[in-house]
Amino acid sequence: MELNEQLRDQLLAYQRNEITEHHIYSRLAKVVKSPENRRILEKIAADELRHYHEWKRHTGQEVHPSRFQILKYYWISRLFGFTFGIKLMEMGEEQAQVSYDLLRRAVPEAEHIIREEQEHEQMLIGMLDEELLRYVGSIVLGLNDALVELTGALAGLTLALQNTQLIALTGSITGIAAALSMGASEYLSTKTEDTVKSPLRASVYTGLAYIATVLLLIMPYLLLSDFYLCLGATLIVAVLIIAVFNYYISVAKETPFKARFLEMAGLSLGVAALSFLVGYLLRTVWGIEV
Repeated sequence: MELNEQLRDQLLAYQRNEITEHHIYSRLAKVVKSPENRRILEKIAADELRHYHEWKRHTGQEVHPSRFQILKYYWISRLFGFTFGIKLMEMGEEQAQVSYDLLRRAVPEAEHIIREEQEHEQMLIGMLDEELLRYVGSIVLGLNDALVELTGALAGLTLALQNTQLIALTGSITGIAAALSMGASEYLSTKTEDTVKSPLRASVYTGLAYIATVLLLIMPYLLLSDFYLCLGATLIVAVLIIAVFNYYISVAKETPFKARFLEMAGLSLGVAALSFLVGYLLRTVWGIEV
């Protein structure tokens, strides 16, 4: 079949995508610990290579993989988790499947490739079992509590104390004590549940998420001198943490981003506003000075 220039360019783009994903899946298959996960990834990598050769039969041209994409998704998967990296890549693959529909009449093999790509997605969803996502509830607990409690505490302390070093010291002590308390509570809570999760690991994830959030929220008070500017920077950091975390969860667990983001941001900023008002009352109405 003779291809027009536009159709040929599309096939070359798909061909490049298939060989790129073949290398990504092959690399990931070598580093996953689960033998079953490795077997499925190797199968998908082989299928992607076969798709590449099917497109090549129509274009008659060799195409090199995108080294940038290979490194990008490989290291995203290594740094942020296998599930997140794969599903982020699959999101791009879904967009490619929409374009495949334009080729159904011109290229009979396109229908077969579309069906196999959809099967790949289902296989991946079924195989992905990562410790990080099993304990995501514990991470959410530590992260959410730290954001709500510490943004509120820092807002109140900012107006009540009006000293960046004193605010940072007080906030740090409050945050670390709360992290230890949350970790212990999560340990006891998980121990009473009928679950495969380790109570110790659940408590560690909760505590670490809490402490990491505390450090990020306290940072402006250690770097800046104007306490109002510090509070503004802390609130921006809080919103950024919420946005990044919810984007991660929305990709890895395929949940809506907007609703969760607005809920967490609203809670944190709402508590911060109320705490700021409490700080104002303590300092002005009751005449308390530090």
